[in-house]
Amino acid sequence: MTTVRTVLGDVSPGDLGVCDAHDHLFFGTPVLPGQELRSRAAARAELTAFRELGGGTVVQWTPYGLGRRAADLPPLSRETGVHVVAATGLHQAVHYDEDTLARLRGRLAEVFVAELTEGIGTSGVRAGLIKVAGGFHALDAHARWTMGAAAEAHHATGATIAVHLELGTAAPDVLDLLCGELGVEPHRVVLGHLNRSPDPVVHRHVAETGCYLAFDGPSRAHHATDWRMPDAVRALADAGFGDRLLLGADTTTAAARSVDGGPGMPHLLRRVRPRLVHAVGEELVGRILTENPGRAFAVPWR
Repeated sequence: MTTVRTVLGDVSPGDLGVCDAHDHLFFGTPVLPGQELRSRAAARAELTAFRELGGGTVVQWTPYGLGRRAADLPPLSRETGVHVVAATGLHQAVHYDEDTLARLRGRLAEVFVAELTEGIGTSGVRAGLIKVAGGFHALDAHARWTMGAAAEAHHATGATIAVHLELGTAAPDVLDLLCGELGVEPHRVVLGHLNRSPDPVVHRHVAETGCYLAFDGPSRAHHATDWRMPDAVRALADAGFGDRLLLGADTTTAAARSVDGGPGMPHLLRRVRPRLVHAVGEELVGRILTENPGRAFAVPWR
């Protein structure tokens, strides 16, 4: 039996409803000083706005050490009626100080497994996926270390591995490592930010492996990637990969929240959904928002 591990417990994949497959309720990094997502009230308002548009689940990709506020997630989920999935994992090295990374040497996979099976810190809240990150068109030693630990934790638990692709690049390198060298089955890998590099050849190549492709944004680097996204989704759907696609809003800064004047989580359903309906039809968009996340994040937990 496969289930999705939410902050309130394991649920059937059919219970997720409309899913924002990549977002953040809480997040903080020295790379974005002054833009931390720390406000519980703002997180609640954002979830409520998402729920009012028909949203049912938010998958938070915030990993270890970046302000997950795990203890706040269950009450937020109960108050808003939105399922929340938390993450373990580790981001790029630039997001951490050396002392933090040094403390994790030699035990990173152990930390991931503990957070997936026992709970994050003293919160008792279990993570439901592993988030790691690649680099710009390459994988450095840090990425290889974290992905090695993620693969080990996956083999121990069954958890899905979600990957931040820097500006949408290095997807083939990630799959060569995770699935080729480390033995992770492709359907247990979610590649994020593919909309940021709308390369149809790469998209087709990685989709053929059986992994999931997440289109999440809107872009903060180059708006051309946004208006090309529907064409990229249509091309993949026409090639028979509609069941491999996921959508997310990826809100990483306070200014990007809808309650602070940005697009936020509601943008996914208010603006992205109708645009994609125009491109590929309502039936497929419905499956991308409901059935696909259920398969991507539901696993036979070990």
